[in-house]
Amino acid sequence: MLRGMATVTYYADDHAAAKAWYTEFLGLEPYFNVPGYSEFRLGDHQHELGIIDRKHAPTRPDQPGGAVVFWHVDDLQATVARLLELGAKEYEPVIERGDGFVTASVVDPFGNVLGVMTNPHYLAMLAR
Repeated sequence: MLRGMATVTYYADDHAAAKAWYTEFLGLEPYFNVPGYSEFRLGDHQHELGIIDRKHAPTRPDQPGGAVVFWHVDDLQATVARLLELGAKEYEPVIERGDGFVTASVVDPFGNVLGVMTNPHYLAMLAR
């Protein structure tokens, strides 16, 4: 069954602008680029974040939605602040979910929902 997140893809009408925005936010260049597609490797397990020209999207929703992937971050407040500083808009505020799980989500400037969270399970997995 599901063994771990491999690649998350976000779509943008302006692929170059989205690639530049995510490069600025992440502080690293994509490791893979072809026209209309760029991919970053992130985090402890080198998960992949793909930025794709929206013309390749299977659908074109007018509103953000669908599945939300939550990325573990070490400093949730600082991460949310940085995302907002870079032009993202709050989608769901910081919410304490219990037992140390805290989430928030934003809509990036290209219409994608980006979830971030503090996840004690993730930290325990890393400690092992």
